[in-house]
Amino acid sequence: MREAIPRMMMLSLLVLLVFHVSASWAASASVYDNFLQCLNTNTNPSSTQLSNIIYAENNPSYSSVLRAYIRNSRFNTTSTPKPVLIVTPSASSHVQASVVCAKQLGIQLRIRSGGHDYEGLSYWSDQTFIVLDMFNLRTVTVDIEDSSVWVQAGATLGELYYRISEKSKVHGFPAGICPTVGIGGHISGGGYGNMLRKFGLAVDNVLDAQIVDAKGRLLDRKAMGEDLFWAIKGGGGGSFGVIVAYKLKLVPVPETVTVFQAARTLEENATAVVSRWQEVSPTTDDGLFMRLLLQPGSNTVKATIMAEFLGNADQLVSLLGKQFPELGLKKDDCKEMSWIESVLWWANYDNGTSPDVLLDRNPDHANFLKRKSDYVQTPISKSRLELVWKKMIEIGKIGLVFNPYGGMMGRIPASATPFPHRAGNLFKVQYSVSWGEAGAEAEKNYTTDTRRLFRFMTPFVSKNPRSAFLNYRDLDIGVNKFGNRSYEQGKVYGLKYFNDNFDRLVKVKTAVDPANFFRNEQSIPPHPTLNSDPPHPILHLDVNGGSSSKLSMGKLKLVLALLVFLFISF
Repeated sequence: MREAIPRMMMLSLLVLLVFHVSASWAASASVYDNFLQCLNTNTNPSSTQLSNIIYAENNPSYSSVLRAYIRNSRFNTTSTPKPVLIVTPSASSHVQASVVCAKQLGIQLRIRSGGHDYEGLSYWSDQTFIVLDMFNLRTVTVDIEDSSVWVQAGATLGELYYRISEKSKVHGFPAGICPTVGIGGHISGGGYGNMLRKFGLAVDNVLDAQIVDAKGRLLDRKAMGEDLFWAIKGGGGGSFGVIVAYKLKLVPVPETVTVFQAARTLEENATAVVSRWQEVSPTTDDGLFMRLLLQPGSNTVKATIMAEFLGNADQLVSLLGKQFPELGLKKDDCKEMSWIESVLWWANYDNGTSPDVLLDRNPDHANFLKRKSDYVQTPISKSRLELVWKKMIEIGKIGLVFNPYGGMMGRIPASATPFPHRAGNLFKVQYSVSWGEAGAEAEKNYTTDTRRLFRFMTPFVSKNPRSAFLNYRDLDIGVNKFGNRSYEQGKVYGLKYFNDNFDRLVKVKTAVDPANFFRNEQSIPPHPTLNSDPPHPILHLDVNGGSSSKLSMGKLKLVLALLVFLFISF
């Protein structure tokens, strides 16, 4: 009798688990069927078979579609929560219907344009969620006569630059240097690039936009109003709706630009070079951008300046000969090229590479990585730089990237866009580490060391608040749990990203999305005293990608197999 009791208990557990798994599979299938039915109801008849743009977990292409735009391998593991569906719209009407249907089903929506969010917030969540993957919406329409371009959110920077260069050799756009970054996230979060000292950020050159709001309406600048238009120029589009496209102002570039790269170690007077760089890089000619990379080595630190000048080599050598003699730049150190060739140079392509590679969306390999950011407002003295070198050598892994401001960045008011880091900031700091080995132990080691260096830098960077750059997403500085204290939690990271602009962003959010449908761990919260709408309910399904039990389908199958084995053993 006693022997039968464990067997009966095991059988009961097995039956319950089978029921649980069956219910989970049924729930997953139900979400797909309900979403597809809703999509058909809310989309005008077209040539697109809507079932072809929706991927459930049982679709053979689900995994490849999900992984195609994961740029940080930290969030590409078996334990990473997965979406219950991936929706890949090919028309703006699909985006509108997806918003309506996700709200009707009570499922959170995550929006991915290029997948470069450093913390992966565009493709994972600890709640049941759908990924709205924008990669099919990639049209780029250049109008040289109007000096403008309409570009959809799923296009990449490489595609944007390529299409501009097809039409003109003397036009460009001031955005980032990584060609696979998606337009939607890059521009809505600020859009930092190597021409910012001449033309400002990408968001400083936005003329119009299209967004699908929480009601499923497709709005342009006139329809959305100036407050919402302001908010999506640096406040993060994922807090306010789904960015479908931006109209951008093209900027003039010379037929010839000049680039150079110069490296110095501590033994080669790097400290003097870095010290002088802090004075020159934010104050020199607006057309010169000099990025500084610092990498620890064996008992030394290597300082590398990568620079682009909107002019010829003779002009550049003459300029830096007067302003930066410590660098000792010679004409032989410089390369003259077209603007589109400089795009390839920044992306580390070999000289002579065809611009066609900018159309390649697939990087060779996605590393594990961690990034953090800071702003420096007072030059770091030589003696303090030597302390930084000592700490970098001690830790031995973490690189620093200094990106200079000044020029146009100091002339645009901090309130002009949500991005506030303008006058008074000498340069932005990026803490950067990438690694190849998988596993929790490696991640803990690398991220812990990054935080150590970040803490050490506290005396040298901005204070009250210690500012950060939204597009260098960093969950260390605050996470929103979406509970009763959502506004207070949002204020912690919001003030660091947006400074005095945070309150205005909250007002816009409260007006356009009071139920907080569009949200992630660092989104703009609505204000509780201004918000009369209750939070939108979120469905909790026991399916892979977020459930009340936090058990993924893979884990459920593993437990089921184990119980079957134990039952047989008994």
